[in-house]
Amino acid sequence: MTTVQEKMLSDNLSRDSSGELCLGGVGLSRMAEKYGTPLYLYDEDRIRSRCREYKSAMLDSFGVRSRVLYASKAASFKRIYEIMAEEGMGIDVVSMGEIYTAKKAGFPLSEAYFHSNNKTDADIEYAIGEGVGYFVVDNSEELYAISDIATRLGKRQKILLRLTPGIDPHTYAQVNTGMVDSKFGSAIETGQAKEITALALSLDGIELMGFHCHIGSMVFDEGVYIDSARVMLDFVAEMSRELGYLASEIDLGGGFGVRYIEEHPTLDIGGVIARISEFMTEYADELGIPLPIVAMEPGRSIVADAGVTVYTVGTVKRIPGYKSYVSVDGGMTDNPRYALYGSPYTILPVASPVGEDFELCSVVGRCCESGDILQEGVRMPRGIRRGELIACLVTGAYNYSMASNYNRIPRPPVVMLSGGVDSLAVRREMPDDVSALDV
Repeated sequence: MTTVQEKMLSDNLSRDSSGELCLGGVGLSRMAEKYGTPLYLYDEDRIRSRCREYKSAMLDSFGVRSRVLYASKAASFKRIYEIMAEEGMGIDVVSMGEIYTAKKAGFPLSEAYFHSNNKTDADIEYAIGEGVGYFVVDNSEELYAISDIATRLGKRQKILLRLTPGIDPHTYAQVNTGMVDSKFGSAIETGQAKEITALALSLDGIELMGFHCHIGSMVFDEGVYIDSARVMLDFVAEMSRELGYLASEIDLGGGFGVRYIEEHPTLDIGGVIARISEFMTEYADELGIPLPIVAMEPGRSIVADAGVTVYTVGTVKRIPGYKSYVSVDGGMTDNPRYALYGSPYTILPVASPVGEDFELCSVVGRCCESGDILQEGVRMPRGIRRGELIACLVTGAYNYSMASNYNRIPRPPVVMLSGGVDSLAVRREMPDDVSALDV
């Protein structure tokens, strides 16, 4: 008999004395019984700890003027923005909907940075009118639109220009954003970055504060950030020489990788940031320029391992000599990432697997779609059956935020855990919610 040997991915996961899987010390079966499944659970204490870890690291390495912005596309709902306000974080937002949600949560929008490669005129007017602190400007069309709208509103809008430094982060192609041919930003290599800088300096209603870049996501190699920082500082020095413009801020984006599976490393966030700072300080001195204010935008690495999704097993289908399927009451509607780019996850039974024989299964969802797969090759107890609970770990980032109503399936609720106490952050959708906009 082969038994499952478990190693927990993070220290907020455990099994209690009965062998039940827990998040933040709270047993998952009790939460499933109270709220139903599928169910998103978030360890709020872990989110706060990550915020403080980043803020402390940036303060120690880059000083009091440094900024940590939560990339809220990773998980966007009112409670998240309330936490970010309470922790003194900035945020980045990418749509009118995220801005509106942050406003409803009472987040100070002066601490918000507005991203997106295609902001509509309505987006721009809304964001300026609501007092969004910064726009991260992707292209010249957007720059002209901001200038026109800000001037008409009698405003002067602070901006950063998003640049592509031409750095390959060696990650999923779908989340690689730093290459010259990216859909985001103006390329330094082609001269377009210099052109848009000169344009920004010439327009009314615009206050150019500096430059932004983002190289991609799930990056474990700190050397990629150092390479990116070198290119950005070189560009700052070039603009100082050629245009007489000295940037006061550089935003290096986010993208730190997280442990979805045991093979993924654990990043020392403080150590990585310290080494980036050491390089930037020395290199700015070499270039003869003052080091700009430095910002970073972690998203996934703040919320990912705070999240677990709990499912109930439905059909268990075994095809002798081929494969076995374990179907759950969720799937690509609450977690499309495997369907999108084959992202790996760790999936465990909620009840104790100790002493159980196991088999390799495909854990699949309930959608009428062959690609509705959560993970292939998952070790599940051989006796797993309908009605048992399983948990997909590290689902705090890009699961709720990318969830859909495909097949008209209602989205799960979001429940926060803090100090052993649970609270509902987003209620479960019902069929009436799914059809609410139909006329």
